[in-house]
Amino acid sequence: MKNIAAMVVLVAAALGLGGCAAPSAQNRTDGPLSIAKQGSFFVGGRNISSNNLSLLPAYAPAGTIAVEQMYVRYQVPVDAQRRPLVFIHGCCLTGKTWESTPDGRMGWDELFVRSGFPTYVIDQVSRGRSAADPSAIVQVKAGKAGPEALPQIFGAAQEGAWAIFRFGPKYPEVFPGMQFPLEAQAEFWKQMVPDWLNALPTPNPTVPALSELAQKLNGAVLVSHSQSGIFPFQTAALDTRGIAGIVSIEPGACPAASGDLKPYLGMPILVLWGDFVDQAPRWAPRLKACREFVAATNQAGGKAEMVVLADVGLPGASHMLMQDKHSLKIGAWLAGWLDKNIRP
Repeated sequence: MKNIAAMVVLVAAALGLGGCAAPSAQNRTDGPLSIAKQGSFFVGGRNISSNNLSLLPAYAPAGTIAVEQMYVRYQVPVDAQRRPLVFIHGCCLTGKTWESTPDGRMGWDELFVRSGFPTYVIDQVSRGRSAADPSAIVQVKAGKAGPEALPQIFGAAQEGAWAIFRFGPKYPEVFPGMQFPLEAQAEFWKQMVPDWLNALPTPNPTVPALSELAQKLNGAVLVSHSQSGIFPFQTAALDTRGIAGIVSIEPGACPAASGDLKPYLGMPILVLWGDFVDQAPRWAPRLKACREFVAATNQAGGKAEMVVLADVGLPGASHMLMQDKHSLKIGAWLAGWLDKNIRP
């Protein structure tokens, strides 16, 4: 009987039936994807009335439209036991950043759902499914205002983005060992969209929308990238409620080390960097400034950490590290960091 009891215990342990421990944060890349619910909604936004909505006879020129709303798509795994992750994309992109990679592999949205994290993927205000305000464009088109009234938008050229995303020092050169799947670059370039950042008011309406979303989720980790890297910090400076932690991936800027650090002292912070940063004139000063911010935050009593992936055995990461060939390994490392530092 003792032998039978021991065998039952061993079988139960092998099947994961013994105890109620939280699921492991290791890669789960096979088998059916089980979710409890999924959906989408908008956060923030306001109505404006305008006489410059259309020049087409089929549509009225005057009326009311919603602007500055932020689109959110979510997936919640079965028996979720971890804090929700809010994924925030960067310049010239949309929430597609976090979905399937350009070469068709699993993206971080799915990876982290499989690892037990509810995920909330946003489109920044005036980007993707978060509609922009067309009234200024229509007004100029109608001759009611001069060209100076046009919103300041831009599109990032593939050749310039090559260096910004650190595929290589300049187009078409490639950094040795760089892990972005360049064989699928044509698919990646299709992700790029016009960027309305400079046409938006200050603070960027995405920031208060993130604050509202974090409070709605009652404890989320804000995961930002590049242009949006500063957004979680700006959100915390606005209101720390609902923010369980910050993961800023290759931020375009960190808060000033000499600034007010109080909003950041009560939450775990990770600033994560890929490879080749010191070889990129655009990024090296930002790395230095973020290192100074992390040091100042810790000196003030905070809990901040800066990690360069090559230093933890994951070399070759580009600026688009969530889409690199070893993106699942990077995601697994990040899931482990979250388990270690973010309270369930």
